[in-house]
Amino acid sequence: EWLGFVLSRFPYTRPWGERLNDYLLDVATNIIDGILHALPGLGVAAAIFLLARFFVGFLGNFLERLASSESALSWIGPDTMPTTRRLFNIGIWLFAIAMAYPYLPGAQTEAFKGISVLLGLMVSLGASSIVGQGAAGLILTYTRTMRPGEYVRVGENEGTVIRIGMFTTTIRTGLGEELTLPNSVITSAVTRNYSRTVDGAGFIVDTTVTIGYDTPWRQVEAMLIEAAKRTPGIIDPPAPRVFQTALADYYPEYRLVAQAIPSGPLARAEVLTGLHANIQDVFNEHGVQIMSPHYMMDPHAAKVVRPEDWYKAPAIKSGDETGRGA
Repeated sequence: EWLGFVLSRFPYTRPWGERLNDYLLDVATNIIDGILHALPGLGVAAAIFLLARFFVGFLGNFLERLASSESALSWIGPDTMPTTRRLFNIGIWLFAIAMAYPYLPGAQTEAFKGISVLLGLMVSLGASSIVGQGAAGLILTYTRTMRPGEYVRVGENEGTVIRIGMFTTTIRTGLGEELTLPNSVITSAVTRNYSRTVDGAGFIVDTTVTIGYDTPWRQVEAMLIEAAKRTPGIIDPPAPRVFQTALADYYPEYRLVAQAIPSGPLARAEVLTGLHANIQDVFNEHGVQIMSPHYMMDPHAAKVVRPEDWYKAPAIKSGDETGRGA
């Protein structure tokens, strides 16, 4: 009012002052009309979002009850319930946004359509790697390749699984390291789970040694088992076992496999350290060198074990036809 009054006092600006009041009145009228016309659409959009929120809460409670009960749905459990709930929540909210979009003010304008096209272009350009990582996370979650608390080896990395996320998995080693691995790397690599196949709680400990053919294999197996029994953390039963995994040109390969008790990610590193130390002690006690011979020239005498040396200490001859020691 005051601006129109001032402008109308001067002959040059009098037309502006006379039209200003009408212009302001038209603007105010258009704004009020726009608000009144947008209220029904906003009400519908608000109702859609309220229904979506209700369904999110209802579905969350339903999935929690389903995961805690003896359900026939094997893919829903305490370990997969958070991911399943998150996926359903995302789906519900995306559906709600798609349903409420036409009722939002300005949804049919060219500016709003331009923003939609821009967002779609940004998502299409940057979502390929994100979608791949997310799909890998879903594969890890629902195939149960690993679970939090299990000790695994992925490629050259091993440790206790701390968290399996949508895009990355966190593994804590026993050497003061915390590794973050992309899920796509895990799904494309060989994963060894040292906790899944043990009897009860625990994990598998294994190590490999190569000794020349001139050392009795029964003696080597007995010494490896003796070293395992001396190592704190390795349990019996199940008894440690030794497998001859290869007969190479110059030496056989022995693999010792035992089960250890769980007490955190540092336990396996400590158990392996103690096991390797005991293997060296036992071999030194019996005068056996932990060496892998290589060919330089033909030896003067054949590198074979005489029958009277088959059961050198600590090997014990038993009734088994193979003569394996305990």
